[in-house]
Amino acid sequence: MLLIMIVVLSPAKTLDYSFSESENNFSVPQFLDRSKTIVDVVKTFNKKELSKLMNVSDKISELNHERFKKWSKAKIPNQQSKQAGLVFKGDVYLGLEFNKLSKSDIGFAQKHLRILSGLYGMLRPLDLIEPYRLEMGTKISIKSFNNLHHFWREEITNSLNKELRNHKALVNLASVEYFTAVNHKDLNTNVVSPVFKDYKNGKYKVISFFAKKARGLMARYIIQNKIKSPEEILEFNLSGYKFCKKESTPATPVYLRKES
Repeated sequence: MLLIMIVVLSPAKTLDYSFSESENNFSVPQFLDRSKTIVDVVKTFNKKELSKLMNVSDKISELNHERFKKWSKAKIPNQQSKQAGLVFKGDVYLGLEFNKLSKSDIGFAQKHLRILSGLYGMLRPLDLIEPYRLEMGTKISIKSFNNLHHFWREEITNSLNKELRNHKALVNLASVEYFTAVNHKDLNTNVVSPVFKDYKNGKYKVISFFAKKARGLMARYIIQNKIKSPEEILEFNLSGYKFCKKESTPATPVYLRKES
């Protein structure tokens, strides 16, 4: 019997709302009430406090101060509320190229791809999101929780476990910062965390930009090939990467690339 997988990704700081929302289906994030709880707290910060909290420039702080003031629990697409898989840009999403997927691929992604988020907890690619920036590592006190990892951990883990009743493997393509919000010891499945290394200065090592893009490429490979078992991802070969059995373990398959 083939194993059915769920794939998790990190979000992106760069957002693009320039596309037409009417061209695509949409869904609504499952944790909007908890998202509003976060926003209600963040809205009490002035611009300088927000800049310090988020460790960003005054300009970025001012932008996000306005975003949080306007934020709402949007349940229909509009100019400020669009699908996460299309909105997120950045290194991972350069590899994923969600906007170029077929309808069949998007349908598969909606069932099998999850995006971890500091504000929304966990998203399906067609879930509507409003403009925001709030990294999972942000140390903000919400109710009895002293950071977002703790605030989201139980909800994200429980939600994944519900889905994993029918999905027997999880491929972790998220960053350490975001996957820390998952209590992976409590997951009812095996977790597979691919590692991507590029050759530089005489040795193979993880180079952030290339590794992030490779995570997106791996997600696209899984979606377009309707991958159903961890063993099948060992055949991943996009952009010159090849599986290296010698450096790998079942939980951490390693992919090497000689030329970037």
